[in-house]
Amino acid sequence: MCLRYSSLKPDRDPGKDVMFDSKRGGSKDGLSSAAARRPTHAPADHPKIPAEKVGILLANLGTPDNYDYWSMRRYLNEFLSDKRVIDYSPWIWQPILQLVVLTKRPFSSGEAYKSIWNNEAGESPLMTITKSQTIKVREALEASFGSEVVVDFCMRYGSPSTKSKVREMVDKGCRKILFFPLYPQYSGATSATANDHFFRALMDEKWQPQVRTVPAYFDRPSYIGALAASVERGYAALEHKPDVLVCSYHGVPTRYLTEGDPYYCQCLKTTRLLKERLGWADDRITTTFQSRFGPEEWLQPYTVEEVARLAERGKKRIAVIAPAFSADCIETLEEINEEIRESFEEAGGEEFTYIPCLNDDDQHIEALCDVIRAHLRGWLG
Repeated sequence: MCLRYSSLKPDRDPGKDVMFDSKRGGSKDGLSSAAARRPTHAPADHPKIPAEKVGILLANLGTPDNYDYWSMRRYLNEFLSDKRVIDYSPWIWQPILQLVVLTKRPFSSGEAYKSIWNNEAGESPLMTITKSQTIKVREALEASFGSEVVVDFCMRYGSPSTKSKVREMVDKGCRKILFFPLYPQYSGATSATANDHFFRALMDEKWQPQVRTVPAYFDRPSYIGALAASVERGYAALEHKPDVLVCSYHGVPTRYLTEGDPYYCQCLKTTRLLKERLGWADDRITTTFQSRFGPEEWLQPYTVEEVARLAERGKKRIAVIAPAFSADCIETLEEINEEIRESFEEAGGEEFTYIPCLNDDDQHIEALCDVIRAHLRGWLG
């Protein structure tokens, strides 16, 4: 089998020789309308090549397959072995992880997942929401670009893996892939590790596609507008307006900031832009950080402590929103709605409102498509 077309005449344009024959169903740009055809002038045993497409691969954090011990252990082992997440020396960290953390944590984490599990679909809420987001984004982009685009999703940890989805896209003819980590704010522990995994998947491809990665979109007007609209809807449904809106972001160790990670600054700017979009005074909104793990200092103030302080200072009604999450997950549905709510109420708080993530809300889908279209320029339309 030969891919080099060594028998072509020297004066022939090699670009035309690998195009599809328009008389056999090709389009003006040489792409066949069929799923795959053999290039004109190729040897008889040349592999068929699918019509060229552009792939848009959405990427989220991941989810265990179930909440039983072994499913949780597999998922947590992959997640907590990622050096972007836990950057201690593996000689120190792996014995602790394997002998201590993964002995106990799968039980507690499994119970937390069980409390929010989508039993009807047999999956976590994050999986359910990501599937719905993907379908809606696909419908919107196909309305603009037709069959030229392939839209799918992958997970950094668990299934479906980034590698499997890159392989599928290449098999479908995606010679260009736009990789979109669904994290509004950039962090090495989220956006960067998703990109790392994407690039590793490309290393296994014989014919690598042209690729782009989508950067953080924390300050994009369409995203801020979707956030503001969700707050306005949440407040409109309440009899009494909250005294304070708590913007709770997933935390990272404080040293990440000094080592160059822009996450903290991007979180603060998201809150400021949201406040300005809503037209609020400074005292009506605040920034906090949740999900602390391990012994070192993380970004502060910690949400679980700050909501208690607010209650003690007389702020009896609060709302909490999680702008760093594109979809509701264990950190929002269980941690915020249970642990953080409990901290507020035990300190004297009276009304606690959780405003859901943007999820598959139509305005959020429009915002995601706005980001995607901006980064498809020069590739499509």
